[in-house]
Amino acid sequence: MLILWASLPVHAQDAKAEKIVAATQQKLNQLKSLKAQFSIQIIGRNRKAQTRQKGTIDMKGAQFHITLPEQEIISDGKTVWTVLKEAKEVQVSNSDASDESLSPTKFFTKVYDKHKSYRYLGSRKVAGKTCDIIEMKPQKPGQFTRVELAIDHNHQIAAGTVFQKDGSRYLYEMSAVHLNPSLSESLFRYDSKMHPNMELVDLR
Repeated sequence: MLILWASLPVHAQDAKAEKIVAATQQKLNQLKSLKAQFSIQIIGRNRKAQTRQKGTIDMKGAQFHITLPEQEIISDGKTVWTVLKEAKEVQVSNSDASDESLSPTKFFTKVYDKHKSYRYLGSRKVAGKTCDIIEMKPQKPGQFTRVELAIDHNHQIAAGTVFQKDGSRYLYEMSAVHLNPSLSESLFRYDSKMHPNMELVDLR
């Protein structure tokens, strides 16, 4: 799991969007860990090529563990292990802490950023909940151009859409969300014993 463009000036922020974002961030700041199920739909730039997957995500601080049918992504906040099950390969890379990246922990826990602008787009039903839709745009172009977050009335993120620079879109929807569960540190470390017969590819 699991995530820029020209934006409005910071002083031109949408007041309603700012209020919702501030309240959501205040609640997220109290979040120590999270466990949830999610679905991801990837829509190609031609809007014809589509894939849909379901998975689980565990997060604790900057650490996360994402499980999908064909891969696992594990991070201790510094190193990222991407387990490609079919290829029998584990790719090792450094975690990207830059503002241009959109890690799962940033996507689901950091809605406020002084380097982004916010706009209220209205409300709509998402997974049976009435949600406020907030558009986020960064000040500097990067991998993605904008993000739309669906925030429910309990100030929890129910869904999000990431618009990539290449024209593709990633649609995320959360379900079965558990706040502040007890999570073992071993969950965020790659264990070769749990993934036998894998080739290690170091990309650092």
